[in-house]
Amino acid sequence: MNRFRALIAAFAVLYCAAAAANPLRIGIAAEPYPPFTIKQSNGQWSGFEVELVHKLCQRLKQSCQIAEVSWDGIIPALNSKKIDVIFNSMSITPEREKVIAFSLPYYYTAAEFVGPKGQKAVLSPAGLKGKTLGVQSATTNANFLKKYYGAGSVIRYYNTQDELNADLVAGRVDLMLLDALGANDFLAGKDGAGLESKGLAPKDPLFGPGIGAGLRKADVALKRQFDQAILQLRADGSFDAIQKKYFKVNISPDAK
Repeated sequence: MNRFRALIAAFAVLYCAAAAANPLRIGIAAEPYPPFTIKQSNGQWSGFEVELVHKLCQRLKQSCQIAEVSWDGIIPALNSKKIDVIFNSMSITPEREKVIAFSLPYYYTAAEFVGPKGQKAVLSPAGLKGKTLGVQSATTNANFLKKYYGAGSVIRYYNTQDELNADLVAGRVDLMLLDALGANDFLAGKDGAGLESKGLAPKDPLFGPGIGAGLRKADVALKRQFDQAILQLRADGSFDAIQKKYFKVNISPDAK
């Protein structure tokens, strides 16, 4: 029995050593997206998703490293094995599920229109006809605008949310569509002082069931581990403890 316990202990040590030597490369966009991903002045990353994924890695007993990737190249980076997991506010959609797998959703929020204070905005396609709408490219928000507003509105696509924010402040677009939590954070800052929420976009299948971790289709065991860890963090209160640091509303998929 003592020999058996010794073998188990030795195996555990070897497993931990292997996990440390081969960390999971967690892909996030190089462009910060506060409060989900925040790049500190020392180059370190923080924010809701960074803290959450590190907690998930602890639950998996797996070391993880943040890897910066351009947003529009993040899925190719996953499938070419430059990163192992996408953990960067990626909506689960049928189109994306054709090329990658997703974990269970780990958060859900609506999309929100933002524009100048005091300017009336009727958010229907007819109401925004002729308006210039801004959106970050390669997102479900971009797909939504293209499908429903592309015929009557001018849609401008941006590589980063910061570029879009700057153009809205400068008056180069009339309205922008973005994640509601990102909108709330932006409006609370000095750059958002002259702007306001114009309302939420209606729920639509294009937005999918929520945000999930993106994985290669072949990594079935890793997906299972992430699913289990996400459920555990939601069940034991760890998810709530982390989200309350960043948000005043419940963004758990269970709350939608």
